Amino acid sequence: MNESAGNTDAARIRKFRQAAFAYLHVALLYEFTVFVLWRRDLLPEGRGAGPVWLLVGGAITAFIFWGLWSKRSHWLARIVWALHALRLPAIIDGAFFAPAETALPPALWRFALLVVVVNLWLLARAAWDL
Repeated sequence: MNESAGNTDAARIRKFRQAAFAYLHVALLYEFTVFVLWRRDLLPEGRGAGPVWLLVGGAITAFIFWGLWSKRSHWLARIVWALHALRLPAIIDGAFFAPAETALPPALWRFALLVVVVNLWLLARAAWDL
């Protein structure tokens, strides 16, 4: 292996590790938001119990973190990128167009928007920078 290939592999590994940790932070934001909503009895009716959502979210987080960190799967990074991109309209709505009487403050949605956009950037670096 030549030195250039070694540098390319190291850069690729670094990009996937950064994407994995960025995803972990997004997942923690969602997990703790679910926890707070559950504790305040604000989860939507009929969508299941809070602890179930927390367990499922934790399992999904662990799987995706492992896939990005260990497997460095371009396809997983692309799928997660696409799913997170689909969240943007709801986050933008909550951040800038939510009625005043909503349960979640716009500051939470704006912070989520920042975190998700940074996550999308790092996922895109890992997924499409072959």
